Amino acid sequence: MTGKFIVLEGGDAVGKSTQGKEIAARLRDRGYEVVETFEPGATNFGARLRELLMGDVPMSPLAEALLMAADRADHVATVIKPALTRGAWVVSDRFLPSSLVYQGVGRALGLETVSEINKSAVDGLVPDLVVVLDLDSQDARGRRDLDSDRFETAGDEFAAQVVAAYRDLAPSMGWKIVDASGSPEEVSSSLWGLVVESLSP
Repeated sequence: MTGKFIVLEGGDAVGKSTQGKEIAARLRDRGYEVVETFEPGATNFGARLRELLMGDVPMSPLAEALLMAADRADHVATVIKPALTRGAWVVSDRFLPSSLVYQGVGRALGLETVSEINKSAVDGLVPDLVVVLDLDSQDARGRRDLDSDRFETAGDEFAAQVVAAYRDLAPSMGWKIVDASGSPEEVSSSLWGLVVESLSP
């Protein structure tokens, strides 16, 4: 039996980690093994890359995209695929859609370039469900931690561009969108409805 792969996407501080934990808990209540993971940095190798990616070391957009792809390659090979193969469900905070949005659109590398960079990294893996938690960048800014990373400090224009890119790409990419402006309970209810609807046998 092969497990299912759920990805939560969206701008920074929209509640992805909170909602990921809630989905995982509900799935476990139904008797499924669940692996909760994230990008970048879920593996030992990835953690080293995350330090560079989230730090303040200057790098070109292409270098940033390549580091993200390297993290993803290790993540897929050592965490996600082994879990799915043994029948576990995987709930990930970010995956390839983040690179398409942040590097492809935000850093202006282009979707084709980022897709090509990640072709080998994902090794044919396609999520069963991608949900974008949608929240205006101004609202998300009030939720951010004081200790912000490279992307959170990229400025309001970049943050707004990220939100717009998710909204623009979602229909053609098959990503589902959930309004993240409500209470955590309201968001969780909408999100769980999509999980049940999209992933039921």
